[in-house]
This record gives sequence, C-alpha cells and structure tokens, in this order.
Amino acid sequence: MIRIVLADDHPVVREGLRAMLSAEPDLEVVADAASGPRAEALAAELRPDIVLMDLRMPGGGGVDSIVRMSEAGLPCRVIVLTTYETDRDILRAVEAGAAGYLLKDMPRGELAEAVRAAARGETVLAPSVAARLVDRLRTKPEQPRLSERETAVLRLVAEGCTNAEIGRRLFIGESTVKTHLLRVFGKLGVDDRTAAVTSAMRFGLLE
Repeated sequence: MIRIVLADDHPVVREGLRAMLSAEPDLEVVADAASGPRAEALAAELRPDIVLMDLRMPGGGGVDSIVRMSEAGLPCRVIVLTTYETDRDILRAVEAGAAGYLLKDMPRGELAEAVRAAARGETVLAPSVAARLVDRLRTKPEQPRLSERETAVLRLVAEGCTNAEIGRRLFIGESTVKTHLLRVFGKLGVDDRTAAVTSAMRFGLLE
C-alpha cells in the first residue's frame, strides 16, 4: 500500500484527489493539508511514501516545503501537482528535490500510475514539463556580464549586508546601490536578492 499526504489550499481539490486516489486498491490517502508547513508536520508524523504538493498556497507551500523536508531527512518523495508550468516554477521545484512535476488536468489513471512510479524511485514529469526541461537543456543560457561595481555590490549582498551597509562600504549612495541591484536583477533574470546571489554563483560570477 502506497501512503499519500495531500497538500492543497482548496478543499474541493483535496476532496477530489482523495476520492480519485482512494479508488485505487494500492493507494491510501492518510491525511491532507491546506499549507506547506502543515504538510511538513504531517509528513514528519505519518512518514508517508508520497506527498502530493500544490506549488502555491497561502501560508506557505511548494518549493520551500520541499527543501525543508529534504533537509529534515524525511523519506517521503514529493510530487508537485499544480496548474503552473512556467520554466522558473519547474526548475525551482526540480532543483529543490521534487520527485515529479505534474499538472492538475491529467487523467486519474495517469496520476495514479505517476504516484506508483514515484514510489518506486522514478522521476515523473508531465509531457509538457518534460519538453520544457529538454528545451532548457538544449538552449545554453548566455553568460551574463556584470560590471566591477555590480559584482562588488552583489558580493556584499552575499555577505548579508543591507543596502545602507553596502553604500557605506563602497562610498556610494543607497539609491545608487538600488540602481546597481536592479541592473544585476535584469542581467541575471531574477527578481530578488537571494536569487541573484544563487544565479551569480551558478554562472561562476561569485565564489
């Protein structure tokens, strides 16, 4: 019997998934949650085989929960089940350690088989998601180029400095720091400081 925890903030979706999966003789839904943190607590308590996780939920969910469950050493495998299939969402989930990325419009039989495959240790991807990943791998991203000042600003961000602290250390105004960061975000294709540092390290722009 494959034991499953469902995580979705919509009660109707949870009820529908429970009914669909429970109709399979070898699948058992042992609990459900309306947020990522609640799913984490249930996974730690019940030790299910699979957690079906919506990507975006009020109160927390998706990628952050996948990371925390992996860091906690929980044995469950997490499958993202969502309506979102943007490149960024897919990559973040896969990099966080998701065992699969499925879309909510898939047929019941395919969902059940994907759960079984994930429980066997396989990676399960919706066809459109797999195609996006393949295209992403085929298209090598262009190496971004940061100016010396932009690199200096980003290096201080990586050290945990605030904009005001960066300005003082580089002898520039805080508004100038913000301008440099916006340019860095644009060049790296990100929208926050943490993602900028992570992306820069991936490209070898920061040690």
